[in-house]
Amino acid sequence: MDSAVSESPVIAEIPAQPAAAEPVPDPEEGAQDWQLDHTRAPIATKVVVAGGFGVGKTTFVRAVSEITPLQTEALMTQASEETDDLTATPDKLTTTVAMDFGRITLDDDLVLYVFGTPGQQRFWFMWDDLVRGAIGAVVLADTRRLTDCFPALDYFESCGLPYIVAVNHFEGTERFEVADVREALTVPPHVPVLIMDARKRYSVVETLLAMVEHALEATPE
Repeated sequence: MDSAVSESPVIAEIPAQPAAAEPVPDPEEGAQDWQLDHTRAPIATKVVVAGGFGVGKTTFVRAVSEITPLQTEALMTQASEETDDLTATPDKLTTTVAMDFGRITLDDDLVLYVFGTPGQQRFWFMWDDLVRGAIGAVVLADTRRLTDCFPALDYFESCGLPYIVAVNHFEGTERFEVADVREALTVPPHVPVLIMDARKRYSVVETLLAMVEHALEATPE
């Protein structure tokens, strides 16, 4: 009699499943269209903001820059009492001694690099370097001391750089019409003059758009 041979049941081994992979972030997520199109690079342009001492150039750059602006502010001391008039800005404690710098993307393919010039006469020697390569300039004006912006107007007229005049309206001061400012500064009819607030981003953006439009009309090539 044959003895029964018991066979152990064969258990098939189930292959180990690979661990779920961590989601890999898409490096292009959130990128702008022009950043993904390698055939089209953004146009980077340089603009300058000029004007008298304490007119709001640093505030202008700070309000609009999409990056942390570069500022070269120094504390004011008694040594400048005879040269820096603080009558209109008694609370001003610092001043720009070199330049302000910021950046703003106005369109998918238009990036502006904004350079603020120092206002005091003793720093005017830097203007030639700061405006080199710029497509245009914004001359900030304060209606309480319009004469302070004459040097900037004369400078850009002499070097042929397109510019616009932007009146930075300070709280508590009288508001003037554009025509009155144009007449007081003897600004030519083809140069845009506008009223704005350097503290407000939308107002600064509108000013820069007006400047770019004017620069394109003046030098379309």
